[in-house]
Amino acid sequence: MLSDIENFTEYLREVKKTSRNTEISYQRDLVQLLSYLEGQGIKELNKVTKTSLNSYILYLEHEGRATTTISRMLASIKAFFHYEFSIGAIAKDPAELLRAPKIEKKAPTILSVEEVEVLMAQPKGKKPKEIRDKAMLELLYATGIRVSELVHLELGDLNMPVGFITCRADQKERNIPFDRKTKRALADYLESSRDLLLKGGESSWLFVNCNGKAMSRQGFWKIIKYYGEMAGIQSDITPHSLRHSFAAHLLKSGADVRAVQTMLGHSDMATTQMYTAYFGQTKQ
Repeated sequence: MLSDIENFTEYLREVKKTSRNTEISYQRDLVQLLSYLEGQGIKELNKVTKTSLNSYILYLEHEGRATTTISRMLASIKAFFHYEFSIGAIAKDPAELLRAPKIEKKAPTILSVEEVEVLMAQPKGKKPKEIRDKAMLELLYATGIRVSELVHLELGDLNMPVGFITCRADQKERNIPFDRKTKRALADYLESSRDLLLKGGESSWLFVNCNGKAMSRQGFWKIIKYYGEMAGIQSDITPHSLRHSFAAHLLKSGADVRAVQTMLGHSDMATTQMYTAYFGQTKQ
């Protein structure tokens, strides 16, 4: 069967024009399957059955493989046997009806109101970086925007007189208001910090790093991790934690689900409604 795997890999490269990484991934998954089947005394392609493939999936689960890994390996197996069936190498596709294990979604990390308050209090110095960090944290929690949207905000997306930002994602535009506390943090950043970070340069980006360049998602990830540790928060806090917390806290306080859905930019209301299941995790 090793020659069949090699022929399939060549098909991926020459016909499907897949990347080298994809070829390596498929080949690795299939060689592992081959090793298992040979251990079960199955050495011919036409001897492979749905039962033997299901046994392999169970074996992977018993080995403690992650469901995401098993799902990826199953995708490789299904693609391989579909190819072998299409070229007439086998009379029946044994992988056609195989089902991937159900991937359990990890519950989002939702901070309590007290935890958010402690987190927001951490950047309290007067250094340009600390002033910027406070403004970014306040804006992220006040609006519930994604970290990718936060770091891609431009000066023109900020309406300070009225108090809202404009986010553009998936060819859609939404205006999201922010409160007075966030407005003060932004004003402080714009008046006493941003120009110092730019060091005489210019940028259309609202938030810039210590080199005067655009902030990156990875850069802000490190920022929130740092302040989360300073705040003593035990949860696995990420930039998305503030988005989750924003939604849960608003809904718990009685906000309209559709209004929260619009602010978050969710296309499906069910995605927004899921936060109601986590009210028990937050404290007032």
